[in-house]
Amino acid sequence: MSTAGFNSQNGTGAGQVYANGPSQNPVAMQQLPGVSYGMTHQPTYNPMQAKAPAPPGPGLYPSGPYQPIPPVSSYQHGPPLTSYQAAPGQPLLTRPPMGVAPSHTPPQSASPSPGPRHPPAQATPPPPAVSSSSYYLNPQQQPAPSTMAPAWQYNTSPPPMGPSTSMSSSPRGPVANHVNPRASLRAPPPSSAPYSSAPPAPLSQSTTQPPRPGMPPTSLHGYIQQGTAPPPMNPMQPHTYQPGRPPYGPPPSGPPPTGPQPTMKPPPPPTGSPMANTTPPPPKADGTVAGNGPQASNSYNHVDNKVAGPPQPGPPGRHLGHYPSLPPGYQHTSAPHNATSPMHPAMQAATQPYTQAPQPYQQPPGGPGPAQLSPSLAAMSLQSSTPEALRVINLLQERNLLPPSPVTPPTPCLPQDLQKINCHPEVFRCTLTNIPQTQSLLNKAKMPLGLLLHPFKDLSQLPVVTSSTIVRCRSCRTYINPFVSFLDQRRWKCNLCYRVNDVPEEFMYNPVSRSYGEPHKRPEVQNATIEFIAPSEYMLRPPQPAVYLFILDVSHNAVETGYLNVFCQSLLDNINALPGDSRTKVGFITFDSTIHFYNLQEGLSQPQMLIVSDIEDIFLPTPDSLLVNLNECKELVQDLLKSLPTLFEKTMETQSALGSALQAAFKLLSPTGGRMSVFQTQLPNLGVGALQSREDPNQRASAKDIQHLSPATDFYKKLALDCSGQHIAVDLFLLSAQYCDLASLGCISRYSAGSVYYFPSYHHQHSPAQVERFQKELKRYITRKIGFEAVMRIRCTKGLSIHTFHGNFFVRSTDLLSLPNVNPDAGFAVQMSIEENLDDMQVVSFQAALLYTSSKGERRIRVHTLCLPVVNSLSDIFAGADVQAITGLLACMAVDRSVTASLSDARDAMTNAAIDSLTSYRQAVLTVQQPGLLAPVCLRLFPLFILALLKQKAFRTGTSTRLDDRVFAMCQLKYQPLAYSMLMIHPALYRIDDLTDEGALNISERTIPQPRLLQLSVEKLSREGAFLMDTGMVMYLWIGRNCNPNFLSQVLGVPNYAAVPENLYMLPELDTAESQRTRAFIGWLREQRPFFPSLHVIRDESQLKASFMQNMIEDRTESALSYYEFLLHLQQQISK
Repeated sequence: MSTAGFNSQNGTGAGQVYANGPSQNPVAMQQLPGVSYGMTHQPTYNPMQAKAPAPPGPGLYPSGPYQPIPPVSSYQHGPPLTSYQAAPGQPLLTRPPMGVAPSHTPPQSASPSPGPRHPPAQATPPPPAVSSSSYYLNPQQQPAPSTMAPAWQYNTSPPPMGPSTSMSSSPRGPVANHVNPRASLRAPPPSSAPYSSAPPAPLSQSTTQPPRPGMPPTSLHGYIQQGTAPPPMNPMQPHTYQPGRPPYGPPPSGPPPTGPQPTMKPPPPPTGSPMANTTPPPPKADGTVAGNGPQASNSYNHVDNKVAGPPQPGPPGRHLGHYPSLPPGYQHTSAPHNATSPMHPAMQAATQPYTQAPQPYQQPPGGPGPAQLSPSLAAMSLQSSTPEALRVINLLQERNLLPPSPVTPPTPCLPQDLQKINCHPEVFRCTLTNIPQTQSLLNKAKMPLGLLLHPFKDLSQLPVVTSSTIVRCRSCRTYINPFVSFLDQRRWKCNLCYRVNDVPEEFMYNPVSRSYGEPHKRPEVQNATIEFIAPSEYMLRPPQPAVYLFILDVSHNAVETGYLNVFCQSLLDNINALPGDSRTKVGFITFDSTIHFYNLQEGLSQPQMLIVSDIEDIFLPTPDSLLVNLNECKELVQDLLKSLPTLFEKTMETQSALGSALQAAFKLLSPTGGRMSVFQTQLPNLGVGALQSREDPNQRASAKDIQHLSPATDFYKKLALDCSGQHIAVDLFLLSAQYCDLASLGCISRYSAGSVYYFPSYHHQHSPAQVERFQKELKRYITRKIGFEAVMRIRCTKGLSIHTFHGNFFVRSTDLLSLPNVNPDAGFAVQMSIEENLDDMQVVSFQAALLYTSSKGERRIRVHTLCLPVVNSLSDIFAGADVQAITGLLACMAVDRSVTASLSDARDAMTNAAIDSLTSYRQAVLTVQQPGLLAPVCLRLFPLFILALLKQKAFRTGTSTRLDDRVFAMCQLKYQPLAYSMLMIHPALYRIDDLTDEGALNISERTIPQPRLLQLSVEKLSREGAFLMDTGMVMYLWIGRNCNPNFLSQVLGVPNYAAVPENLYMLPELDTAESQRTRAFIGWLREQRPFFPSLHVIRDESQLKASFMQNMIEDRTESALSYYEFLLHLQQQISK
């Protein structure tokens, strides 16, 4: 089986193959032999025939570090390339293994010998290998499919790896509240809209209800978390990347330094079977999708069709001569501003593009009518100077590239009225804020196209609409949003499929202004993030109650850790804050070598323990009294929590029958659905799902490929899929000092949309910092909001397609993610491709709709819509690159590559990502070819972030890393929202012994100092200072040996360095200005995330100093290059 493309066949053994994370469209398609997954036929690349690298020519490398050279500031659009250029006799971008070292290394390190390098025998680490995972193909060699090298194709979908159970089997149990707008009752005619709909339900003529108490109209905006300051924004100069604008500079006057590079002719388009990322076939008459097998019984197709209504007359596709492709002036297009006029409020708003303030849109004089958006675009015409995002930098000579404050996402170049209402980047962002017009243009840019979502994020203010009619496009089922076009008061055009729809009568009334006849001023059209309270059409059964089942390991090992006391006390303290209503149910199961149930039926004087020892054929002893109403049986529940820790304190049971306990919990929760919380402290070793240790401690520091990253059994995956079908999510808390095979156990959470919490070496006495973190995270877990029986669908403008998903979920159909639970701390990512040219579009839109049941029993729909411009030049694509989003998406892709291929494959592919994008920039955008490693400002941190990924716990080699630690880091990269995963990838370093109030934030009458970010290098440390490193999950406070005595006494409360305690994990509350500043800053950092990072105060002699130093990404280690050496390696590959 070829490993080309980002394929994923999750699960091993003889079990069925399930499509999930990454999941491909389960449309049955075959790949042509020897053909890549790109958009065109290209022969495959054979790494075995690669040439040895040529030694670098004179003048390519500076002889000393960071020599200044004149800045390069001349840009131009290169001629439109139809293919990659290659030097005669040598294919371009084919990177053979390095047999020699870079010609120059920093002066402080010894020059390596030119022979082969074998770490760690020699002091100099080898540069990353680059041969086996090139993304791009050698046009001169075409081996048999069995010799295909792994090719990481960014923007095209790999073929399915096997039959998907999401299509071929129906989940058991009750019907879910799922909405699948893809299916309909009949196949549409060729010229009709993509998917027709069934007859409508009668629409209510009543007016929209005004906002409920507690939700005033003024709460329709704002995405700033309570207690935090808005993220600082540094918007770029206002400019628009327009399709036909003049190039930045003169055309190149000579060939690049590497010699003449003839342009190859574009290969012919593929013939035969369609590729895997094509549009799914239309539904058949029976409601199924061709090639997908029978639909799941709980996919809610007929519900969506009932809401959809009959097809309307009107243009089904894009008729841009007839209708404008952008929101016209009637809706909210401002007139062009005079260049000499004072700043308009809209321009001021553009400097804070995500404040989400409600702005009334005035109807233009002369009445409503279609209007083109070109005046607004003309008003933002590009200045003659080069945009800041494209200013060229020689990375080898710019030493201080890291900005002093956190990196802010780029602002899309949209008209101000669209920009200020666009979706907040913390919720919805794209790797490229300028979308390429064609797939070939995207391929030339060598950057991945994808979306990163945080759909259920805690928002301080969220507009909520209660309406009996939710306005959606009758063709593609898109929810009405700020980026649709109103042709007049009675008609609106969808911004995804361009269908013209009627405005329902009820939508003519605006509940905020209490006015009639201005549908474009409704909250749905003023907010890119909005939540609907869904009417009964969106449910096939009553919304489920909140049900919580706790499964607790009570073996001898578990009792020794002491976690049971903390769990019981936390639940006792927060039981009244558990989300729910009068129907909320709870239950408890404990297990060791047997399974223990607890009868909590109302009327009992005390909880009754029921033991089932037949773990091979598990059954429920009293099915009706094990899950009880919390309000009715609260006293019994509290009694049980008080007695549990002492109940097992003398146990000598060492075995763990986790699999049987999970089967029992599944039987208990199946009738209702709900949340399973599993606490495990050792490797399951009894009954179904038993595992054996696969970790060899001697291989933890291996520089070779890491084994056992995939599950040892498919038991946990299959059980998770059963749970998903019954709307059960499983959250796993792993508290252990020994190997637990998280690669296998984690499947139970991954495929059921649960979460994994990992507390390595947890012990109630030996690791107080872990205990504090467990307490804080458990409180958050128990009390945070939760959505039940949820599904999420992501839609995009016609011409774009989604082909791979990342996160914890199960793919119910081609684009419907099943989320039995959804929580506010879960992130998702998707990869995209461009199926049809976007030539006639100025913008495209993406919409994520999350349908869920709240803990109060309400069916709700949260909708996020993002709008981005379309561009037709490579320079514009680079100018809009979001380097953090690209890094986050590459991390997800690399995790999958590590599991499906190998860790070295993933490492090579990440290195090649930096090489390929900078090569494309150098060849297609730069006018003046100069020595050095040249990058645009927007990508200046890309090599640093790639090196950080290579040194991250998930992907590093040559450094001792426990297997469970590595797998957990991979889980976090796939599951965490981007803001949190970036801290894991590139930690933040601050000097905090000299904090001042200069530039401080004032939040809730607190003063929060804002020290500058420092580069992750020991050269930034000082023995006279104190430095805080924030790695996301852990914070380290490093105290220099000669640290300022004032800091030691005023902040740490100790007289001198020698008196700093060895295991200090919290700062004393001292009544000094220095202490208050330091604690305010650390507290503010902790408030920015939902989990609780532990703090470790370390000295030079501390055991944790090694962990602190391992995060110094820019420094050289025995097994990894320094940042400067990595840059030299990139330059050598690019200059070939």
